[in-house]
Amino acid sequence: MAFDGAFIHTMLSELNLAAGARVEKIYQPSYEELLICLKKKDFSEKLLISSRNGSGRIGYTSAHFENPQTPPMFCMLARKVFSSARFIGAFQAGLERVLELRFESVNEMGDIINPVIICEFIGGSNNIILADENRKIFDAANRTDITAQRLIMPGCIYIYPESRGKLNLLETDPSGIISAIKKKSGEVSSVLLDTFDGLSPLVCRELCQSAFGRVDVSVESVDLSRLISPLKNLKRIIENSPEYTLLYCDGIPKDFSFCEINQYGSAYEKKRFLSASQMLEEFYNERDRAARLKKQSGDIIKTVNNLLSRAKRRMNVRIKDLEATKDRENLRICGELIKANIHLINTGDSFADVQNFYDEDLKPVRVKLDRAKSPAANAAAYFKEYKKKCAASGSLGALIESDKQEIEYLDSVLYGLERANSIAEINDICDEMIAGGYIKSPKKKNKNNAPSQIEEHKSAEGYKILVGHNNVQNDIITTRLADKTDTWFHTKNIHGSHVVVKNGGANISDETLLFAAKLAAFNSRAKNSSNVPVDYTLVKYVKKPAGAKAGMVIYTTNKTIYVTPWEG
Repeated sequence: MAFDGAFIHTMLSELNLAAGARVEKIYQPSYEELLICLKKKDFSEKLLISSRNGSGRIGYTSAHFENPQTPPMFCMLARKVFSSARFIGAFQAGLERVLELRFESVNEMGDIINPVIICEFIGGSNNIILADENRKIFDAANRTDITAQRLIMPGCIYIYPESRGKLNLLETDPSGIISAIKKKSGEVSSVLLDTFDGLSPLVCRELCQSAFGRVDVSVESVDLSRLISPLKNLKRIIENSPEYTLLYCDGIPKDFSFCEINQYGSAYEKKRFLSASQMLEEFYNERDRAARLKKQSGDIIKTVNNLLSRAKRRMNVRIKDLEATKDRENLRICGELIKANIHLINTGDSFADVQNFYDEDLKPVRVKLDRAKSPAANAAAYFKEYKKKCAASGSLGALIESDKQEIEYLDSVLYGLERANSIAEINDICDEMIAGGYIKSPKKKNKNNAPSQIEEHKSAEGYKILVGHNNVQNDIITTRLADKTDTWFHTKNIHGSHVVVKNGGANISDETLLFAAKLAAFNSRAKNSSNVPVDYTLVKYVKKPAGAKAGMVIYTTNKTIYVTPWEG
């Protein structure tokens, strides 16, 4: 992605639209993000700073963020220093990928201070740093240790990343640039990347495309003077007229830049934006939402996977033990044969060859004996082992069935986590696991957690259709929100959502029936399949057995319809 120094430079005027605005609120949606609400007359925007690897950026956003109930310490410090501060402006040194947001505020003593937020967008070392006007660091989103080249720790003086002696396109004459390039060898795009500060590989390739009609050319094979016009044009774009371009491939955003991109030909579709913030928001929104959810659900997913693996191993061991009990009848027969022939067996014998009167042909059979035991003791040992395996056979069957139910339940929890659309839904599942005794309840509980939102649709007839996203929501829909005469849907023998049509006993049309069934199929593990079986019945025929886990129900008097999942 091309969030380079030149791109940051093009954003300065957009960011400085907030100059004079007051900091109204500060949030930290995730460890790598800071959200600053700025407000003045005729201006009210949320400024998002992200230091996440792969999506580091800054820009205004209209997106909704789920903030933690207890603000992190970094957020609390930012609020202490910057709350009610006046934003002075955004500043960049040259084309460095470092941006300073300068503020004016008043400290506890009533003195005017000028704290800064330093935003670094340096590849895998993105960072958000809070400092005073002398660059003394209050704290940073990503601290470094003493072994690092630059020490980013509270109390240290902030030092800019070491310059690598590259040229600044905005300050260098194009003819001087050509002279510098001629001294090097290799592909022109790579040489440009090594020569210029603040230009991404994408932009360097585009310079080659503009000058030579292709990107894979070497310094030795082309007339480098043809780069002068593209370089002048790029300088003009950076300074005055950025052309924010978002590139799509098969409807998915792939890359972006502040200038026109032609190197991909017709392979990529283009979409232009007047605002860098709007473009970045469209590019990163879905990616960041998924990253936040992944981070939030990572530990619980790991726990559920471990529980699932353990349950499967336990069940396999029990199945193996059950298999071993199938020879129990042979143990009883051996005991009976020893008793019948006890007068022919002596203590110290290691085996006894006797006629098997349980066999129609009375074939002889060899019975193993313990030489240390008497014949009667050997018979007793066989009967004891027989009774032990009989008892094990009965209990193992019930335990294996219990394991199957637990595996099915944990699999449904995992599915709920996979399709969670919000932190509130993840919290639902965490509460469910705590209630089931699978994980411990945290010492400090957030009492103000916002409830998760149940998905709703409208049928062609105007009936409300409810769709659960996890076991907790499924229980709420089926046992609390649905009336007995509403219609209930669920994929047959496949993990998925409970879907309820709120028809109140009225007959529903085939169109509504098909729509609800398709919703159930789409919100199941079979969403990518076709001809998916979906059961439906009235809610009064859906029962939750006593002690059943969340989302687990039994139902009767159902019919089945086969559908292709709805694709919205």
